[in-house]
Amino acid sequence: MVPTAAALARTYSDRVYPDPWEKVRDYRRVREYAAEHPNAGRVRVGRALDLPAGRVRGWLKDAVPDPVRGINAAIDRGWIDPDPDGETAASLVALLAHVLAGGSIATESYLPAVTPGKRVNVAEIRDAFERVGVETRTRNADIDGRAPEVVPTCDGTVLGRCLVAMDAPTGVKTTLDHLPAVVWDVPRSVRRSFVRIYVRHRGLNYAGKSTTRVQVERPSSFIAELRDILDDVLTERVTTADAGVTISAAAARELGVE
Repeated sequence: MVPTAAALARTYSDRVYPDPWEKVRDYRRVREYAAEHPNAGRVRVGRALDLPAGRVRGWLKDAVPDPVRGINAAIDRGWIDPDPDGETAASLVALLAHVLAGGSIATESYLPAVTPGKRVNVAEIRDAFERVGVETRTRNADIDGRAPEVVPTCDGTVLGRCLVAMDAPTGVKTTLDHLPAVVWDVPRSVRRSFVRIYVRHRGLNYAGKSTTRVQVERPSSFIAELRDILDDVLTERVTTADAGVTISAAAARELGVE
């Protein structure tokens, strides 16, 4: 299940390697060869592995490529190849829902941020980050005209890259044309939690009604997939019209959205 090491590596860019995952593989080959031949210098290692000696030299002197650092940090956190039926996968998918519905991932830094709303408070968002093992802070809390955002304080950019490897977009989300495929890889109970979080962030309240409408600026394919996942986890009525999804009062109660 994503995020995989290869998918995470490919969120990085590199001037030499069109595919940064190949850089990770070459680095690992160099380190393995050096471990087996501790007296080999950069020229011998380079010739044995068909790599430039200049590239090998740094890796033999403990220089670590950025994708490798990111993968190592993600492995330490348990984010790589999580068991679809496990708690880590459930926690990552829940955080993915918060980011897709009420947050963003910075294009340059890959730092994820989530903004609280009427139904989703700061404490719940903090808990979502803490479930994947990172601490948080709230920024913009005292700045007029700026919405407060909950952001991680440690390994945040690696976490953001993991979410991107799970199909979260960076920057604006209006061009997102599909739900991340990972939501279909986890148990139905986790999909239900994903949907509930998404609707609680994006659902509009109607005065005097329990009906909820999710209106988002997304391509029609995204709206269709949102309807599909709602139909998958609910038995009550959900309809699609005018670039949005309307969740009947009965369906809202079934989902636990008030």
